[in-house]
Amino acid sequence: QVQLVESGGGLVQAGGSLRLSCAASGRTFSTYDMGWYRQAPGKGREFVASISWSGGTTYYANSVKGRFTISRDDANNTVCLQMNSLKPEDTAIYYCNAPLSATVRNLVKFNWGQGTRVTVSS
Repeated sequence: QVQLVESGGGLVQAGGSLRLSCAASGRTFSTYDMGWYRQAPGKGREFVASISWSGGTTYYANSVKGRFTISRDDANNTVCLQMNSLKPEDTAIYYCNAPLSATVRNLVKFNWGQGTRVTVSS
């Protein structure tokens, strides 16, 4: 079982940037597609972005397309989310996980970590 630890969240003004990181345990990290998800206050968890095991294919939710960039570093078992032009509606707890497949991204393979909180002020 892979364990996931997210970091990098914080308080930022609208229009600002943050870079989130997710450290994963396990020697098979490089074989998994990885993704970022978020849960806003009072709402369900939603898909944000994913990257294929090879790093060659990425998917983004329409709400973040053009503003967020997902990347991975298999040598260090990490996946990152660069978030630019942040909006108050991006306020949420952000989690990483491995989507069940390239086409089933709302289901995940591992237990959720504690997440990292992002707050965007207007």
